[in-house]
Amino acid sequence: MRRRVLVLLILVGWVAAGCSGPVLARPVASRGPAPSTSPVPSPADDPQPIVLPADDAPHHRLTEWWYYTGHLIDDAGGRYGFEYVIFRAERGGLPVSWAAHLAITDEGRDAFHYAQRSEIGPQVDRNAMVAAAGGDPPPGFDLAIRAGAGAPATTIGGAGVSPVPSSIASGTDPGLPWRMQGAGGHDRLSAPATAGEAAAAGSPGGMGLDLTLAATKPATLHHGDGWIDFGPAGGSYYYSRTAMTAGGSLTLDGRTFHVDGTAWFDHQWGDFISVGGGGWDWFAVELDDGTDLTLSLVRAADGTYPLVYGTIVDAQGRSRNLDASAFTVTPSGRWRSPRTGADYPSGWVVELPGEDLRIELTPTLPDQELDTRATTGVVYWEGSQHVRATRGGATLGGEAYVELTGYGP
Repeated sequence: MRRRVLVLLILVGWVAAGCSGPVLARPVASRGPAPSTSPVPSPADDPQPIVLPADDAPHHRLTEWWYYTGHLIDDAGGRYGFEYVIFRAERGGLPVSWAAHLAITDEGRDAFHYAQRSEIGPQVDRNAMVAAAGGDPPPGFDLAIRAGAGAPATTIGGAGVSPVPSSIASGTDPGLPWRMQGAGGHDRLSAPATAGEAAAAGSPGGMGLDLTLAATKPATLHHGDGWIDFGPAGGSYYYSRTAMTAGGSLTLDGRTFHVDGTAWFDHQWGDFISVGGGGWDWFAVELDDGTDLTLSLVRAADGTYPLVYGTIVDAQGRSRNLDASAFTVTPSGRWRSPRTGADYPSGWVVELPGEDLRIELTPTLPDQELDTRATTGVVYWEGSQHVRATRGGATLGGEAYVELTGYGP
């Protein structure tokens, strides 16, 4: 579906202003010149076919992100949700800017931990190094966000919110980089919090992830070919790996657990225009029968939905585009943040009549709000869900993540 719409896309021009972090979170941007040495040509040549694994790598575009959400279980049966994302922003001749968010939902202890980092400057471009030496650039990405330019982490739960001044603010705790590596659906995620970040997140003995992921289905190109036309707002390349195994370790509260589970990967890049708007709701659902479902509902400033679309993937990895007439999403409750005052929907009923499918989503923890104004300039809610579904009279379980933007400051 290619619709000429005015899309909410949010980006604060922090680079030009010399601020501490970029503003990114799923759709973003403002138009400006960008060099074109990536696998995707200049905006004037859009759209071009997505080629994998070459397009797993970074692109010289205004906005790009590598975005993971997932569900993990430790050996004792403890359950955790996680979000880990790296954003890239390019604005003409200004230095490239980066931001990263890490969030862990401890479902058994009703606690939500998150941390954030930002950095300005180029990454070590291994592809360029190989090409300069006369070789073929390897596919994939190898991204690292250093500590030292981050913001205090936060934990929510138990005694409440506990932001603690982090030593990384003064650069006294260099720590290890948060890193993402991947190509062709074989990925490695490493995000060890520094001592300051971990203490601020309520985990003085440590906090972080170290996971190896492998895709079990082919990559899904959204809108059929991976190109989403925003009309006057530009366009975006977008694909996902909706089914990945995940295994490794999770660290919280000074304890490190072996964990196994599943993950969902989104990669999106392009040149978008910032035209104002109202936010968006994003859903990623994995059902026990092997069906994967993603839905995006983008709001205009007046509360209408000029862009609504989705993708459904069957157990064999075959995907189909869903237009706005194929599904409904109805909030079933509300939650108001005691910190930001944001009033979020909390719980949803998703119905796909053509699939004889009804899905009820309930947050595993009502408060999974991230205040990332220190690095990306936005407040948003992103969290794991309880899933109860019925299809053709059969009851299904599953896993899900939901992201909500535009509801807070």
